[in-house]
Amino acid sequence: MTTENQQLPYDEQYYELLEKLQALDFVLVELNLYLDTHPDDLQAIEQFNQLTQERTQLANHFQHLYGPLQNFGRAYSKYPWQWSQSPWPWQV
Repeated sequence: MTTENQQLPYDEQYYELLEKLQALDFVLVELNLYLDTHPDDLQAIEQFNQLTQERTQLANHFQHLYGPLQNFGRAYSKYPWQWSQSPWPWQV
């Protein structure tokens, strides 16, 4: 939490969206591990696919607002080049 004297470098929505992405990534990794040992669980596959779609949409929205999350062709960049402008993970 921040105090009244401490200001966040980005708006609240930035942190809310980033936290949602991190939560989705966690669940997707766990489902991936589960499906490695339970490949015939249709309900888990459907949940994985639904969350993958949700994560893709959320990541696209985040990147539209704040710039790329990943480099090397995994995210588009606006002009001018944004990758060097995004904060590093330890900066947020």
